[in-house]
Amino acid sequence: MATDISVDGAGSAAGSQARILASISFAHLVSHLHILVLPPLFPFLKALLHVSYIDLGLALTAFGLVSGVTQAPVGALVDRYGARAILVGGLVLGSLSFIGLSLWLTYAGLIACGISAGLANSVYHPANYAILADKMDPARMGHAFSVHTFAGYVGGAIAPATMYFIAAHSSVSVALATAGVVGLAAAAFVAMTDVGSSKPRDLDGNQSASLRGIVTPALILLTAFFTLIGLSTGGINSFGIAALVTGYAVSASSATIALTVFLAASALGVLFGGRLADRTARHGDVAAVSFAANAVIMLLIAVAPLPTAIIICALGAAGFLTGIVAPSRDMMVRKAAPPGAMGRAFGFVSTGFNIGSIIGPLLFGWIMDQALPRWVFGISAVFMLITVALIVTTETSFLRRKAA
Repeated sequence: MATDISVDGAGSAAGSQARILASISFAHLVSHLHILVLPPLFPFLKALLHVSYIDLGLALTAFGLVSGVTQAPVGALVDRYGARAILVGGLVLGSLSFIGLSLWLTYAGLIACGISAGLANSVYHPANYAILADKMDPARMGHAFSVHTFAGYVGGAIAPATMYFIAAHSSVSVALATAGVVGLAAAAFVAMTDVGSSKPRDLDGNQSASLRGIVTPALILLTAFFTLIGLSTGGINSFGIAALVTGYAVSASSATIALTVFLAASALGVLFGGRLADRTARHGDVAAVSFAANAVIMLLIAVAPLPTAIIICALGAAGFLTGIVAPSRDMMVRKAAPPGAMGRAFGFVSTGFNIGSIIGPLLFGWIMDQALPRWVFGISAVFMLITVALIVTTETSFLRRKAA
């Protein structure tokens, strides 16, 4: 009888964890979907609103700036008050941002959408990772992180083709509203799932609401790492379609397929990277090798006269290498996070993505306005090489300190 109870209890716990992982992964899918709602619509929005690419990039910069400023404080709120209500609120706000833009399709509305969607985006990493760290079996944490990250990459992968298809066959407003409705569905799913208490956690007084305990050298370096990741892939995500159309004589539909392949391959790379993360502690080496190979591919795309089919294949390989890094990245943050500060730690280091999303759209938008579309891929390669240099320098410094 005791054995039966134990088995039933284990099965119940596994089922509960599966439901939690499903709901949090759905939320992560929506977060990446919402990040990439606007870039595939840039060709339509440029014509509709009569603005430049750098004007469109400013909306993404507003998104990144607001998310970057608010993400660490939101992480503190997650650690103090719990994640569920904050996560649901972020999903609803992000959804209403795109629904509102669909009803008020002006440049002012675009900037307002970038601001409010950026605030919504600030909740996902702190809330999601806090829930996963609290509710998942530690022995399967790498698996949970990889599934969660995979879902996010799937959201990013389906965004370009879906948004472009709906806009081309219906309207930009319908595409925006569709993205909003998907987000509301995710909010309802999370709200109906027991992902944890919304009551304050019993942490060490004001420390739970501060960043003092997480501003460590390790997390600062990881923030720089996240920034470079955001810069190295942000140009491809935001202006890859426009760059291929204007600089490579690639049709809009083929360019959309190319970006979709890049993002879909990234999702598959995450699953492979999850296995690597569980089998090695040398996560920095995984990232360095992946980014070095990726830089070679990006330089090839930037300088060589490649046919469309080869460009699509090359972007697929680059996406796979990008995805491999993600689980190791997350495990590095989990290892560096102080006890009881998972929300703050992920909120803090994820501001690196936001720093990248602040700088990247303006930089790559300026490149596009200068009629240098091939440099979208060339500059991405430069950021990847800087990432490799940072990893190698950091690993060498660590080994020297350990030997001393």
